[in-house]
Formats: sequence, structure tokens, C-alpha cells
Amino acid sequence: MPNRLINEASPYLRQHADDPVDWYPWGPEAFERAKREDKPILLSIGYAACHWCHVMERESFEDPETARIMNEHFINIKVDREERPDIDAIYMEAVQAMTGQGGWPLTVFLTPEGVPFYGGTYFPPTDRHGLPSFKRVLLAVAEAYRTRKDEIQDLVAQTRAYLQAHPAPATVDLGPALLDQALETLAQQFDPVSGGFGGAPKFPQATVLEFLLRSDHRTGRPAVRQMLTLTLDHMARGGLYDQVGGGFHRYAVDARWLVPHFEKMLYDNAQLAAVYLLAHQVTGQPFYRQIAEETLAFVARELTSPEGVFYASLDADSEGEEGKFYVWSAAEFDAVLGPDLAPLARRYFGVTDHGNFEGRNVLHVATDLATLSQEFGLPPEEVAARLQQARARLFAAREQRVRPARDEKVIAAWNGLMIRALATSAWILDRPADARQATRAAEFLWSHLWDGQRLWHYWKDGAARVNGFLDDYACLAEGFLTLYAATFDLRWFSAARTLADRLIALFWDDEHGGFFDTSHDHEPLIARPRTLYDAATPCGNSAAAMVLLRLAELTGHDDYRRRAEATLRLVAAALPRHPTAFGWFLSALDFLLGPPLEVAIIGDPAASDTRALLAVLRQRYRPTTVWACAAPDDQAARTAIPLLADRPPLDGRATAYVCRQFACQAPTTDPAVLAAQLD
Repeated sequence: MPNRLINEASPYLRQHADDPVDWYPWGPEAFERAKREDKPILLSIGYAACHWCHVMERESFEDPETARIMNEHFINIKVDREERPDIDAIYMEAVQAMTGQGGWPLTVFLTPEGVPFYGGTYFPPTDRHGLPSFKRVLLAVAEAYRTRKDEIQDLVAQTRAYLQAHPAPATVDLGPALLDQALETLAQQFDPVSGGFGGAPKFPQATVLEFLLRSDHRTGRPAVRQMLTLTLDHMARGGLYDQVGGGFHRYAVDARWLVPHFEKMLYDNAQLAAVYLLAHQVTGQPFYRQIAEETLAFVARELTSPEGVFYASLDADSEGEEGKFYVWSAAEFDAVLGPDLAPLARRYFGVTDHGNFEGRNVLHVATDLATLSQEFGLPPEEVAARLQQARARLFAAREQRVRPARDEKVIAAWNGLMIRALATSAWILDRPADARQATRAAEFLWSHLWDGQRLWHYWKDGAARVNGFLDDYACLAEGFLTLYAATFDLRWFSAARTLADRLIALFWDDEHGGFFDTSHDHEPLIARPRTLYDAATPCGNSAAAMVLLRLAELTGHDDYRRRAEATLRLVAAALPRHPTAFGWFLSALDFLLGPPLEVAIIGDPAASDTRALLAVLRQRYRPTTVWACAAPDDQAARTAIPLLADRPPLDGRATAYVCRQFACQAPTTDPAVLAAQLD
């Protein structure tokens, strides 16, 4: 008989509905029972695309004996970290403090009041590789809770104090030295062979790559460009990238980007599509454009809802096996491609009889077109054509397989990142279809997740659910603001500013500065979480700092800038020491120090003379420039966006004003003069 999770909206929770464990969803019922029976709580946190979460379910949560122990000694709560990132943030921080490491599945033991006293991540079903079995851990924790209450209460007091501590603003100067020192640290951590930072496992770290793009623009140092392009090249040619269907997997288990952890997350693909688009704009490399376009096509094909918004993820597993949908035996590969294509494609994709992943092959780019051209005696264009044909055959064959499960939560923050990527593509590549796709998603989110006063966290099964978190407001505002800059549709500037104003009202910490992750009227937890480091996505504080700085330049509203600077001061001392944890903060600081430029263009955005001026903005990467555009008679836009106010056109022609802190150079109608002023 299914447990209580059968009634939950989260696909991850419903995956556990048939476990013999007496699971509760997070809520007062579980805590009241724990207090009534004086039992500790076992809190298990994971997410739908998590491979090791599925492993622990099969090994332990579906095992009747393990479930019996859990049900006898604990009140068991299951949480989807994507549904409740606030809960995940609190208990992940506690486990990392206790053990020095974290990850998912997260396994935490709590008092009936919800305070953690022991935790870990994955526990195996039997003692293995120095890890105690899960059953042994359960029995030991249950015994400790019965017989060592005083020790547990001392630990609980320490943990509560740790979680409730507040950061102090740094006294260091918010100057370019922080950016330079962060670059030096990144250079020390850089892998000069395969790109990326550190060793295995290796994550794509899109926020750090965006900081490198900005640093390349700011410094012009060849070493910075080398870190950026080597990483982008190796990621896109490795198994991290789906060579058949496009899009990126979550991370690589090795240092060479070869074998991925196979889940595909919306947030990775949104951010990396934007990075490759910007890298194409900076370098002119068509390869980066190709990777970006293939990634956007993957999202459109596999992570887009009928309403035009974007689903959360695809599982790593299918048919109970990690990566089964994506890997190939040599025999299957040869059979699909036949003798006309298989030998060439084998060399290109690195396919061998023994494989590189449990006897099968993760496809990757093992050699270049020039080498293949020489080896097979074919012109490079013929090699490219045959490889394209091979990809098409492999894709068609793969579509017949059992697909990984899809988590169909529509998460506000992640959709904001995807809208940003599509708007970036629409702007850089001048692709109206991407602007239309981004607009369709934005319209749905604004009508279904915004109720006029607050934002909801996600939409699923026809309903908006869970109070929005800081990153939902900030990332969606960033997406809307980028969409405005690509389309000049005033709705999205206004929506971005509305979200920013509500973000300040609901999340700002008046005492210490910066923002909490949860709103002032959110469900009380044992601590009010505040995330001050970037992980797989920009944290709410860094995303808020960035969007407030951009709005400050467009509006002249200094309070936005003041709050952004106060937020940056909370992490300033850590930026040069741990840059991989603060990529988006570093980008926000780079914008602040720019110095930022504002460009107001008065002219009909569809008119040829206006488009000629906009083309100057579009042709180069301008990370510390904001722009706005409106027709001379568009009074609504010129009222809503102060940068556009009191800027008359010259001689009835489209006119550009280049400004710094609203002090402007001479207006011009000449694209060449505009380019000179910007440079």
C-alpha cells in the first residue's frame, strides 16, 4: 500500500510512495508525532535526477528489514531539495560542518524540534570502503538518542548557534585588486591539460566561466583567454556533452570531462548555452555557436512543456541503469551505422570494443577533422558531412530506447536562467524565434507564478506551489531584464523592476545587509537560511546583486546600488581566496567597477536607422553596458525607464546617448560615432 508521499506533487517524492518506509512529507504532522513519541527524525533529502538517490532507494528504502528499523526507531521525512531548497540549505550546511562534506542523498538525524545532531550522505547496505552500513548507522543513532541525551543536547546547542550565526561585512575595499587576486587563484587551480578547475569530479562551473569572459574583456590577458577557451573546448568535446543529442550532463566523474554523471539539468544547460553564446561573440568561433544552438535545441525538444515553459531535469538512469540511454556497445554502434560510416565515426567518437564505461562507450570527440581527413583520404567537408549523417542515424536509433524519466516541475529561478539564455541568443545571433520562445515562457510565468504581490517557487500539475525564494525573484528578474534588452518590450523591464522591489521588501536583512533566502513571512525553520556562495547556479544574493546593479544604471535609483554593494561586502574577503564559489559575485563586482555605461537610443526599434545603432551594441561583448530603446512617442517607456527620459531625437532620426551615471556625451545618429564613444 502506498505511503503518504503518493499525494505529493513532487515526482521525486512520488518515486518513494511505494517504499515500505513510513515516509512523511515535510510538515507539522511528522514533527508532532516525533515529539509525542520522543523519537528522532530521519530526514532524507534528494532530487529526481540524482543517481545515488535511486541507488540508496533500491538498496535500503525498498528493503523490508531496513524499512522495519527505520519505522520502529524514527519518524521518517523525505524532502525534494528542488521543491524545498530552504530546508536543503539548512541541513546541508549542518552536515558539511559536522563531516566536512556534503552531497545527495543527504541523510540527517534530527531531534523532534528539527535540530540536526548527526548526518551524512549515501550509506551502503553493507559495510563497504570504510563506510558503515545504513542499518548499522540507524541502530547506533537510535541507541545514542536513547542513552546519550545530554551529549546530543550539547551538540544540538552548538549546531543551532552555528546555523543562526550572521556574517559580518568585510572592511576590504571593493576594488579591482579583488578581481585580480581571484584570477591568480583560479590560475593556480586551473587544469592546463583538460581545462576546468581542480581534479575529479569536475563540474562545468558556468558562473566562473562568465567571470572569465568578463576578465578577458577587462584585462586582455592571453592567460585568461586560455583558461576560458581550453575549458570550453574540452567540455564540449568530452562525454560531458551529449555528442548525439546536444546538451550537457551534470558533471564528469573524471578530470578529462570523459565520463559524465548522466543527469541533465535545466540550469546547467541554460547557463552553459549563454556562456557559449557569449564566447562566440568574443572569439568569433563558429564551434561555440554550434554548441549553444544544439544545447538550446535540446532544451526545446526535451525540457519544454506544451505551455512553453521549461521542466527541471532528466534522470541519469533508465531501466534501472545509470547512463543506459546514452552509451553504446561497439557492436550496437557498428550495426546502427553500417560499414559505410562506422569506421570513420568510431575514430571520431573514440569507440572501442572494450569501451570506456562498464564495457560500453561514452561518445566523445577523440580526434579532429583534419586528422580524419588525412587518415581516410577524404576532404574535410566530406568528413564533416559523414559525421553529421552518423549523428542523425545514432539519434534516430537512440530515440527507440526507453527514455530517462523527466521531472516536470517548472521552477521559477531555473526558468529565469533559461529565458536569459534565449534572450542572449536572440540578441547576439539576431534570432527572433528565440525571442518569441523566451517571451512565451515569460508570459506564462508572469501569469501563473506571480499573483500580484509575490512569486511562487514552482508550477506543477496546473498549480503554483511553495513560496518563492530569493533566487526565484532574482533569477527571474535577471531573465526578464535580459529579455527587455533583447526585445525592448517594456513589459519585461517593468516586471523585472517589480520583482526587484518585492525582493527588497521580502528578503532584505536590515540588521546585517544582504538577503535571506526566505521571505519575512516564510514558514519558521530552525534557522533562516542565507546562502552566500554560488554553486551549480548563482545563489540568490549574487543574482540579486547583479540585477540590482543593472537596474541602478537604467533607473538612476541609487538605493539599488547601495544594497548591491552591501551584499558584495558580505563576501568580499572570500572572493580572492575561493573564486570558484563566488563566480557570479565576481561578475557583479566586475560590473560595479566597470565603470558601467548606459546607452539610450531614441528611435523605433523596428526602423532601419535604429537597427543600425543597435547593431553597434550587438556586434561586440559589452558586459558593463546597459541599454534601453524606445520610439520618440513611446511615453510609457520614457516614463518607466529614467534613462530614456528627456532625450530628444536629432533631426527626426534615431539617436544614441552614451552616458555614465546619467552624464552623457554628445548625442549621435551615426553608428560609427556611437562605436567610437563606446570604445
